[in-house]
Amino acid sequence: MARVKDITNGLGAHSVIEAVGTQESMMQCSSPTSTSTAVPHQVRRFLPELVDLIWQREIDPGKVFDLSLPLEEVAEGYRAMDERRAIKVLLWP
Repeated sequence: MARVKDITNGLGAHSVIEAVGTQESMMQCSSPTSTSTAVPHQVRRFLPELVDLIWQREIDPGKVFDLSLPLEEVAEGYRAMDERRAIKVLLWP
């Protein structure tokens, strides 16, 4: 949270999507660093619109991923997250 405040000049995130589902991640999303919080059971209704915006290149989801792998290496992606070598993995076709 401190890093988010630092890179946003103290403002915090404008909006946050919590997609991990852990208690800790939900608590971080509802902290004062964010003004809008979406948790897994609420975010699904926005997925079609968000996917469309990604395909139109109006938003770039890549900033949340710290590892990018081809789809056939999905097992390595899960391994990297389990071993804490990655937080979010982007899989591409």
